[in-house]
Amino acid sequence: MRRALAIALLLAAPSFAVQAAEPFTLTSSAFKDGDVLPRKYGGFDVSRTPPCGGENVSPPLAWTNPPPQTKSFALVMQDPDGGNGLGSVHWVAYGIPAAKTGFAEGEASKAVQGWTGGKNSIGNDHYFGPCGPAAHSLHHYVITLIATDVAAGTLKPGMTKDELLAALRGHALAPASIVARYKRPE
Repeated sequence: MRRALAIALLLAAPSFAVQAAEPFTLTSSAFKDGDVLPRKYGGFDVSRTPPCGGENVSPPLAWTNPPPQTKSFALVMQDPDGGNGLGSVHWVAYGIPAAKTGFAEGEASKAVQGWTGGKNSIGNDHYFGPCGPAAHSLHHYVITLIATDVAAGTLKPGMTKDELLAALRGHALAPASIVARYKRPE
């Protein structure tokens, strides 16, 4: 009788499935992870021969499911293939408020508003699109968003990628990344 009651209670009890938390993700409506970056997001530099071929428009980005204790985000876009293997940095941004869930197309191509701009490889405090050397194959551009426990507006402006990463040591909660590829038109 007890066994039958135990079985009946188990069958009648609601089933609780263990659900894993959704992962922290970074996406773009302009390209999928690993795709070739559309030309308009490439750099614009007519002094190069051939020119970079782009319009230097920052791509749209969106993120979801950051850790609940996130106070701000930091973002780095780098080309590990650039700089003859030393890499080049195209975008450094931080102090991005925790309530922000993305960047609209072109939002990061101009003067910084609502977050802090760091220094990319050419010294700008905003996005500079890809423009690899002529005759190179496709380069990879890794965009990494880092959820942090650092309050927005507390880090000094103008930090390089390396200075930012050093300042975030012990304060990074989770990363989310997406990769684009780009080759200068010939």
